[in-house]
Order: sequence, then structure tokens, then C-alpha cells
Amino acid sequence: MIGRLRGTLLEKQPPGLVVDVGGVGYELEASMTTLLALPGVGETIQLHTHLTVREDAHLLFGFAREKERALFRALIKVNGVGPKLALAILSGMDEDQFIRCVMDDDIKALTRLPGVGKKTAERLVIEMRDRFPQWTQATENALAGLEQAATGASASDSRADAEAALVALGYKPTEAAKMIAAQDEGLSTEALIKGALARKLAG
Repeated sequence: MIGRLRGTLLEKQPPGLVVDVGGVGYELEASMTTLLALPGVGETIQLHTHLTVREDAHLLFGFAREKERALFRALIKVNGVGPKLALAILSGMDEDQFIRCVMDDDIKALTRLPGVGKKTAERLVIEMRDRFPQWTQATENALAGLEQAATGASASDSRADAEAALVALGYKPTEAAKMIAAQDEGLSTEALIKGALARKLAG
């Protein structure tokens, strides 16, 4: 089992990234919360990881914080929730926001996440509620104070990349396009995604 990686960030194209560890390039998938927290390409990073083994592939997932990985592992134990949906949930809200939704029975907020219908939201609340009393509800805001990576890409490229990232997270192409169109011009890919997800969560 691969539990942690430390190396050089080679590529960052949401929702995927490549990390060079001793000359070996590891491909990982990560939530948008983790991707936004990472520095620019060429910098040294450290990620907590989770390895999923399937018949047709070995999938490695990376997380900026141990708490996020713990929630990911709890989510994929819920009936009907796989790794892709778990990443979409973690991309739409951080751990503390998700805990608050579950503890407050906020089904409406959960259904704003891609791939989460009313029945899935209700299942999440029922199955996850009993797992949270032991969690420390930290006051950290995972999206606050994050450095924006310099992309050097044109505005049109940034918007196209942001749309593609949202589609990869489970949003429909038309919905992703509307979410990006509502953002200001000249923003980086990361900023566009962050703004789109924040607006979606706010309803």
C-alpha cells in the first residue's frame, strides 16, 4: 500500500497530477480542494495517498491533508459512492463543510454537488452521521489563503481548462460552461474553478 508521496510536481491538470519521486512519475487523481492547495509545477509537494485496486487498473488518489483522506475513505464505504463521486464531493466542499451538512441534515446543500441526487444525499446523511462525533471540527478553511499557481496560459485556455476540469468532476458540459461563464475575465484556471464551485455551493 502506498500511503504517502513526496516529490516534484511535474503536471497539474485537474483532476489529475503527476509527481516525480526518485525518477518515477506517479499519476494521481485529487479533489479540487487539494489541487488548489498545491504550489506550481516544479515545486516539491507531499501528499497523503489512497490506492484503489481494480481488475482493470490501479488508481492512486492524493490528498493535501490526512483529514481529507480519512473522509474520502469513509465516503467510499457508503453504498453507491465510488472514488469518482467521493472526489466530486470533496471538490465541492471541504471536510468541515461536509460534516456540518451531515450533522444539520442539509440535504439541499449536498444535492448541489455533481452526481449527488436526493436519495444519495439522504444516504450520506444517514450513514455518515454516526461517524463524525470523534472528528475534530477544525476551523481551518481549506480554500483560504491558497497561492494561485502561475499558468502562463491565455484567458481562453484557462476557461477551457476550467470547463474540462468541472466536466471531469461530474458536471454536465452545458452546466460547466454556465458556471465558468459567470466568472470574471482574466482569472487563472484554478481561480475559475474555485469561484465556480463556491457559487454552486452557495446556490
